[in-house]
Amino acid sequence: MKYAIGVDLGGTSIKYGLLGQNGELIYEEIMPTEADKGAEVVIQNLISAVNNAKQFAKSKKIVPVGVGIGTPGIVDRTNRIVLGGADNITGWSQIPLADRIEEACQLSVSINNDANLMGLGEQTFGSAKNCSDVLFITVGTGIGGAVIINGKLFGGYDNRGTELGHIPLFADGIPCACGSVGCLEAYASTNALIQQFRELSAKSGNSLQDEITGKLIISLYQQQHSIAVQALNSHYRYLGHGIAGLVNIFSPQKVVIGGGISGSGAFYIHNIKKYFNMYVMPDCAVNTEICAATLGNRAGLSGAAQWAFLNVQ
Repeated sequence: MKYAIGVDLGGTSIKYGLLGQNGELIYEEIMPTEADKGAEVVIQNLISAVNNAKQFAKSKKIVPVGVGIGTPGIVDRTNRIVLGGADNITGWSQIPLADRIEEACQLSVSINNDANLMGLGEQTFGSAKNCSDVLFITVGTGIGGAVIINGKLFGGYDNRGTELGHIPLFADGIPCACGSVGCLEAYASTNALIQQFRELSAKSGNSLQDEITGKLIISLYQQQHSIAVQALNSHYRYLGHGIAGLVNIFSPQKVVIGGGISGSGAFYIHNIKKYFNMYVMPDCAVNTEICAATLGNRAGLSGAAQWAFLNVQ
């Protein structure tokens, strides 16, 4: 049995573990990212995480074949350098991340975008197992995703593509964090849902004392709170519209929706499908199933470990 270390780097926490090639997770830990302290602190925390997993492996007489790291941002085509595009980690740009971790930990390291590796995790071990053509979309603060074609991650030329959250839905739409306007992320992310709920509440003269979160909106929706119902119906429509455009292009076997909100219940996927079917070209979608992710918070580190297995020389 071969084992690899998988690391999922987020803006708040670093999830890491030791996994077997069939997806067995035999060690798992989490530590703070300290993203606001800058790139060097984050790198040192990643080194600590890898060394912790390496030490556990040694205690079990296991020699990992390598390390896979999922990171926010755009990763160059060699899977060695974070080029930029990560808003949640201070100074996370032009980082020779693989070289730094290899030098410190003496293990082969491969990196890729975090959403790409979440998608790879779901395709290898989760809800899209045994599928060769998959779209993965993670709905959270923003919208990220992955495209898998013929069993391989597709990144576009020079690995600069598959920014699925930045499909332009509206030419004159609201501003997006990427600097453009009208992007899917600006309308269908959890942050966008919260913003719309606030705006609708203000217009109606209703206000809640609770902190507005996606979880709260889902709870109110299930209680048939009129503003929550209105906000979520818009969310379903925008997300279903965006997914329809992607399916018209890629016609995958599965569209896997991840992120905390995707686990709200069967009604969530059901309603996205309803709007998806309104917009998609039927012949493009005839082989496509839309489903929720099943690996949860482990998708990133599972996909990262698989990335390590795929890139071992």
